Amino acid sequence: MKIKNYILVCIIILLSFNSFSQQGKQKKADTLFNKFSFVKAAEVYKDLIQNNYNKEYATRQLADCYAFLRDPKNASRYYKSVVNQENVPVEYYYKYAQSLRGIKKYDESQIWLERYKDSGGVVNANDFSKDINFITSVFGAKQQYFLDRVHFNSKFSDFGAIEYDGKVYFTSARDEGVGIKRLYGWNEQPFLDVYVTDAKSKSNVDHTGKIKGDINSMYHDGPVAITKDGKTMYFSRNNFNKDIETKDRKGLTNMKIYRATLVDGLWTNIEDLSINGDEFSTQHPALNIDDTELYFTSDRPGTKGGSDIWKIEILPDGNLGSLKNLGDVINTANAEGFPFINNESVLFFSSDGHTGLGLLDIFGTIKGDDDEFVDVINLGVPVNSNKDDFSFTMNSNGITGYFASNRTGGRGSDDIYAYHRELVLHVEGVVTDAINVKPIPNAKITLFDDNNQQIAYMLTDEKGYYQINIDRNKDYKIVASQEKYIDDYRNFSSKNLQTELKTITANLILNPVHDVVKLAELNTIYFDYDKHNIREDAALELDKIINLMTNDYPEMVIRIESHTDSRGKLSYNDKLSIDRANSTYDYLISHGIAPERITEHEGFGERRLTNGCEDESDCEEKDHQLNRRTQFIVVKME
Repeated sequence: MKIKNYILVCIIILLSFNSFSQQGKQKKADTLFNKFSFVKAAEVYKDLIQNNYNKEYATRQLADCYAFLRDPKNASRYYKSVVNQENVPVEYYYKYAQSLRGIKKYDESQIWLERYKDSGGVVNANDFSKDINFITSVFGAKQQYFLDRVHFNSKFSDFGAIEYDGKVYFTSARDEGVGIKRLYGWNEQPFLDVYVTDAKSKSNVDHTGKIKGDINSMYHDGPVAITKDGKTMYFSRNNFNKDIETKDRKGLTNMKIYRATLVDGLWTNIEDLSINGDEFSTQHPALNIDDTELYFTSDRPGTKGGSDIWKIEILPDGNLGSLKNLGDVINTANAEGFPFINNESVLFFSSDGHTGLGLLDIFGTIKGDDDEFVDVINLGVPVNSNKDDFSFTMNSNGITGYFASNRTGGRGSDDIYAYHRELVLHVEGVVTDAINVKPIPNAKITLFDDNNQQIAYMLTDEKGYYQINIDRNKDYKIVASQEKYIDDYRNFSSKNLQTELKTITANLILNPVHDVVKLAELNTIYFDYDKHNIREDAALELDKIINLMTNDYPEMVIRIESHTDSRGKLSYNDKLSIDRANSTYDYLISHGIAPERITEHEGFGERRLTNGCEDESDCEEKDHQLNRRTQFIVVKME
């Protein structure tokens, strides 16, 4: 019994020791996790899982580690196990859906997103679930961006490239150190520094390519933004200034944006900005086109998601003015960052909360007439992928630029990609009436290729305007048609055009079709002998003309010509015909026809007889009646 008891006690002690050991490992893993040392934390969590200690919790934490490390393949592997746990928090359904997006399993991702919603999870209004055809539409869209080779990537993280005055400034973790290696716990890579190289250089950049001056510190530095005059730089850095590191209440060192000036070729005079704080991060600086606004990323109080994009006014004296969150169109319940404003004042940014292809995607923005943001546009492939795509910038030419991605096929964890754009080309114009030179709304515009095959059509707007996107290096014919007009067409070509050209103009002019049936309604009216009053039968004909001019041809312009028969003196008949013209004119005007639509109302007396009933001729009354008339001549019509 004593031996058995001894063995039992030993087993209990060993189990207790092992339990304490595993408990210590979990505490270690959680500490590493909370310090954002995800690489090291993941290794300890895997060890806990292998030893079956608090396995469900360790699996959740391990999956989160891979999600933070932007490794959707491994994240989805462990989330798949997590979502089958009993009483698992519903947010893991969403995390699993996101990781599946990252490995292009879009249909399966949609299933888990729906399950998240059905379980009470709140899906951001901008989530990709709003458009089940999004993936198809993005991959089917016409390619506008084309990738070019970059020579200065390293095996570590490289991003944040901007081009200024023939040089490229970028952020990199490539400095491994000579004696002492300092590694960032999150991803076990060296800390970030700012580098510069010639834009046309085809050689790589080593540690000697670091920017000169006081920008780079012993912690993270970059990315940067440079003012148009090249004298001021805004840059991200850990909360470290004048050799002092400041941590928040959780023991973390947040990011700040600092300002430096160029003095004798060195970036110096480092200035801590008023937008910074010790308890939140402020980073990713970007400037608008006239350097009067600073855009940035922050998780400060008032942030809607993990991080939002904000802006603040830069006053003439360098001080900062009013602060503004860019709002719900831009910011979501997830993370937004890396803003950039091009020369046309278009904001670009990265987000994992808007409709995307994977993790972080790059988006452009659309503004309305009041200069407020109204929508965002996914830039599509090849700029975006199923991984993280971020730090998009565009050079002043509007054609070339850079972005970063951790997609498969790169050299390091994050790589810089150069691109050039083939701008969307479109044909546009205005369709006008040949008579009155007014725009024609709802005219049908049909576009044909060089084989006379119809490839597009649309209707003009209320201003007669149309616009159709076309391909470059093609021949086209465009035709305008409308029910009351004769068709017009133009042949044009998009061959051999400058890359910067975005618009071909093809205005079209339509001539009215003279509707014989309708114009037949402009009947001649007749008068009694020696009278100029409007008879009842004449009034009926005039009413038809009024209806025609009001409803069918609202732009029609006419001329009135009145006549007499040959009986009576010539001078008397001249006056009588004028009276008849005046009576006709007054009737039309009194019934709503605008005076400017009747160019003339003249009397010609007996000078234009329609038959041979001249003086002394033997004509019956019915023949004389044919000469006592008023006729209507169309001058202009729709």
